[in-house]
Amino acid sequence: LVNFGNTCYSNSVLQALYFCRPFREKVLEYKAKNRRTKETLLSCLADLFYSIATQKKKVGSIAPKKFIARLRKEKEEFDNYMQQDAHEFLNFLINHINEIILAERNQAKTAGSGGGGGTAGGKAANGIAANGNGTVNGLDGTGGCSIGNSGSGTTGGSTEPTWVHEIFQGILTSETRCLNCETVSSKDENFFDLQVDVDQNTSITHCLRCFSNTETLCSDNKFKCDNCCSYQEAQKRMRVKKLPMILALHLKRFKYMEQYNRHIKVSHRVVFPLELRLFNTSDDAVNPDRLYDLMAVVIHCGSGPNRGHYISIVKSHGFWLLFDDDMVDKIEASTIEDFYGLTSDIQKSSETGYILFYQSRDCA
Repeated sequence: LVNFGNTCYSNSVLQALYFCRPFREKVLEYKAKNRRTKETLLSCLADLFYSIATQKKKVGSIAPKKFIARLRKEKEEFDNYMQQDAHEFLNFLINHINEIILAERNQAKTAGSGGGGGTAGGKAANGIAANGNGTVNGLDGTGGCSIGNSGSGTTGGSTEPTWVHEIFQGILTSETRCLNCETVSSKDENFFDLQVDVDQNTSITHCLRCFSNTETLCSDNKFKCDNCCSYQEAQKRMRVKKLPMILALHLKRFKYMEQYNRHIKVSHRVVFPLELRLFNTSDDAVNPDRLYDLMAVVIHCGSGPNRGHYISIVKSHGFWLLFDDDMVDKIEASTIEDFYGLTSDIQKSSETGYILFYQSRDCA
């Protein structure tokens, strides 16, 4: 894909998503079935994927001009030539596509029932974080997951899942145990991707275990227990109740450091295996033994959040390919290790895995 000055953030994500087969097939299916004349970000994405899928040349590049133009119209934060964050773009894209599908579905229902007026379609929440702290302007907070809420409109609202939900949506359950009465309460939350903190010389499995570590709520952060009818000390943990078809993992590599008074890049070495099984599932998990295969990785190259470049590596027909905008190279699977990160804590430029896409083996 051709880079229009600063669009490596979108190119890398789009190239990764194209090689996630369930997503690609649904987008191309939308292209085949959609006869609407109204241009949307989803229709532009479908046209782009169709151009890639039907490309007869073995080599060459495609300029996603229409898609980028539409993106900049839909979200003004992307309408500039500044450094953008790939995860923020992914978060917006998935949620916005979901909004479009819901709106078109509700419009069809309204037209079919002969009704008029009302709001066509609901708005999905753009990257709301489970713990109230998500990614803002591409910089990591302390949240755990990005949520897409499929709200309904005032007329003909739909809460039925879309194909975006079927592919990306999982369920987290937050379990809180009151230390006074031992009552355990739980609350479910949907997610489209999981955001995990990174530690030095660890693995993605370790990071996911830490994601579900037990947290003690005490002092000014006590839990209001309904059984005790008062604020009590409690223990809280987050576990996965339903695993998605495509598991998107965001490694939180940018964080604010008070001593520097700015955000820095965390280049810690984090191993991400070709096969992954999650062990932080709840006791009532729907599919706790789901096995995943690594399909794509979005990589950040550079020394900080406000400078650098994005590339992606993808698996296609059993081979690994490295996409750097309009440049493509075949690489060995062992080369993936080069993108785990640095063993040294010294701040310097690095090429590190930033967003991981794992595809469930049962949908291959």
